[in-house]
Amino acid sequence: MSRRASRRRHPARGDHGTIATYVVLFTPAVFLLAGLLVDGGLAIHARQRAADMAEQAARAGANEIDTDALRRTGKPVIDPGRARVAACDLLDAYGEDVTGRSCVADTQQVQVTVQLTVRPQLLSIVPGFGAFTMSSTASAHPVTSGDDQ
Repeated sequence: MSRRASRRRHPARGDHGTIATYVVLFTPAVFLLAGLLVDGGLAIHARQRAADMAEQAARAGANEIDTDALRRTGKPVIDPGRARVAACDLLDAYGEDVTGRSCVADTQQVQVTVQLTVRPQLLSIVPGFGAFTMSSTASAHPVTSGDDQ
């Protein structure tokens, strides 16, 4: 048998397990990157959703105009009690999605803060990387067609 034929039947001894080493080394890295992609996307979505909820609730509160004051002065004035209730009621409609909230109103504006808890899907197996909170704050005030914006 020639040397060439024996080389084909018996690979070099140093190549055994090379692929297994790469798999063992790169699998955790790929899993970590996939986790960052998926859970990072969840965090970004939660932040945008909290901002949307806060803006909608603040607008709902700013719609609660004190009609008696409007008739007396001709200027839109918020009824703070009704505004807080309207803003918080809108957030209550989201149910368990909202894990924290604050609805503050005065005669000029309504300010709403919303907190959402995000539970990671892939990275939750990493020790110390559990659920985290995303929050957003928005405010609104009444505007009439004659107001300068």
